[in-house]
Amino acid sequence: MTIRFEGRVAIVTGAGGGLGRAYALELAKRGARVVVNDLGGSRDGTGRSDAALKVVEEIEAAGGTAMANGGSVTNCAQMEEMVAKAKEAWGGIHILINNAGVLRDRSFAKMEPEDFRFVVDVHLNGSANCAKAVWETMRSQAYGRILMTASSTGLYGNFGQANYGAAKLGLAGLAKTLALEGAKYNVKVNTIAPTAATRMTEDIFPAELLERFTPELVAPAALFLVSEDAPTNTILGAGAGVVQAAYVTLTRGVALPEATPEAVAANFPAITDRTGEIVPRSGAEQAMTIMQRLQGH
Repeated sequence: MTIRFEGRVAIVTGAGGGLGRAYALELAKRGARVVVNDLGGSRDGTGRSDAALKVVEEIEAAGGTAMANGGSVTNCAQMEEMVAKAKEAWGGIHILINNAGVLRDRSFAKMEPEDFRFVVDVHLNGSANCAKAVWETMRSQAYGRILMTASSTGLYGNFGQANYGAAKLGLAGLAKTLALEGAKYNVKVNTIAPTAATRMTEDIFPAELLERFTPELVAPAALFLVSEDAPTNTILGAGAGVVQAAYVTLTRGVALPEATPEAVAANFPAITDRTGEIVPRSGAEQAMTIMQRLQGH
């Protein structure tokens, strides 16, 4: 079955280049009308450009429909205005891909508090702002697909990216809660952890790998996660044509005979034994598993 997006309106943030551009172009190619949002700044968030307009021109040259938006995801009012203009032009909002981001990498010892706050504001608060701007529309029309952009740094850590990692794992947590809250309204919320050679990662990838890790090879996983038959509450990793699934798991745990730090130390191997671990679908399952262990199950 071919995945198509006719009749759908999609917003892609940070779509002036890299991953966002690849998503926007492919959504438009498959029939969606696309809002190309990009502030047009450099990768550290400074400056402006007409990057969004250039992507709109690409989409229109290929026969698609798009509009440019230069609002900042950190500004709630600008995101609400973006949504209002798209609804006025096209009648609704069906898809939101939160892709906008910045980097201000340095070791935590050398990181200024402002660099920490700014990166978290753009990635985490910015994605929440955009989700909030479309949330009531998606609920009222009983259809919505939202994609958050996490990272292997958020899921697993990476030296020199404490700010980025904190924001990215926060996005995975935001997605999990919104997936639960949106379920009865047919609003599905997922997370992608992409690995691609873009302006954000150009210093990391060896030159010989740049051709294999193109944004276009991440786009298929992203588009699946915002399609009509998408799952919800799912984290996919994607890069170079390889798609992976990531999980937050919970071990069975141990009911300690005596609740002391020494008992935790003595039982640590059993506590961390992954045999029979589960993937909770909500936070309530942690309490449920504790109750089961207390009952001897």
